[in-house]
Amino acid sequence: MSASPLLDHIKRRISLSGPISIADFMHEALGHPEHGYYRKQDPFGRSGDFITAPEISQMFGELIGLWAAVSWQQMGGPAKIDLVELGPGRGTLMSDILRAVRNVPGFSDAITVRFVETSPVLRTHQQTAIMPYGVPATWHEAFDDIAPRAGVPMIVMGNEFFDALPIRQFERGDTGWAERLVGVDATTGDLGFVRGRETPIADALIPATLRGTAKKGDIFEICGPAIAVADQVARRLNDTGGVALFIDYGHPHSAFGDTLQAVKAHEYHPILSQPGDADLTAHVDFAALSRAMLEAGARTGAVLTQGTFLAMLGIDHRAELLKADASDDQAKAIDLALARLIAPDQMGTLFKVLIGYGATTTPPPCISGAEG
Repeated sequence: MSASPLLDHIKRRISLSGPISIADFMHEALGHPEHGYYRKQDPFGRSGDFITAPEISQMFGELIGLWAAVSWQQMGGPAKIDLVELGPGRGTLMSDILRAVRNVPGFSDAITVRFVETSPVLRTHQQTAIMPYGVPATWHEAFDDIAPRAGVPMIVMGNEFFDALPIRQFERGDTGWAERLVGVDATTGDLGFVRGRETPIADALIPATLRGTAKKGDIFEICGPAIAVADQVARRLNDTGGVALFIDYGHPHSAFGDTLQAVKAHEYHPILSQPGDADLTAHVDFAALSRAMLEAGARTGAVLTQGTFLAMLGIDHRAELLKADASDDQAKAIDLALARLIAPDQMGTLFKVLIGYGATTTPPPCISGAEG
């Protein structure tokens, strides 16, 4: 007997049509309408499966709020602006942002919050989190569901959004590349990874700059949905004006490697075991996101580390201000949170930051080494 209805569903699908892509497996495990991981539960916080930066410290959201407010001012302080968050979790980040910008003249009155969220459970948390601020808000299944408004620019943010989007993996063989798939082991009946056929189409998906250096067994990951969202955001920023801020763990340059992982209760979990009950993520290829935005006509800055970005926004100074009125235990907690966010051996280096902006938009704060 299978462990879950979702596992039964995936095995039936494979039995009918053959092995499925890793992207299809992730789509089922994370987004199945009834049994998907993000559809049925709140995975955030110490009682959940993982903790994101906004849950670690209020400083994170406060500084991003400052960044958003200055970006708005540099756009000329438009009377209306859409503040969009992709994958907003419990709404903690947006709550901290709205609290931090209350004293910026005109900004709170200009904001309409747009949440891109598929989980009914998390939508309820988000509504509760921002209720004290009285800012109008709407919810959308996808970014492109947000209707453009003439003369209304956007500030788009995504913190740990792209890492959960479905990826495909391709493995180098003796003569070419083949897709890595999920099948059913005929002996055990368990899910397992299998290798598809080598095809010229698979070869074409590998960046030309990497193809010549590949060795047998190398794996390259492609996230089509991430590229699509980056393209959609870039085109919208060109049309309406505005800026985008993406923060996630990943690499600044396209590279080989198998980064797919599952996490449950803050521990690594077998990737194909109990689909729907563990989070699935992969490292974000920030070079691919940047290329997509540039090819759509927008502009981007150089990829920064999270530690560098938060330091540029003054997180050390903010920590000292918070500690000024804190007890010894509170001050220690602030120092620990600061280290977790910016230390090289914690989130400071692993997490990266990409800032994009429309072709006619003034470059926002922290643009370093603009690429286009």
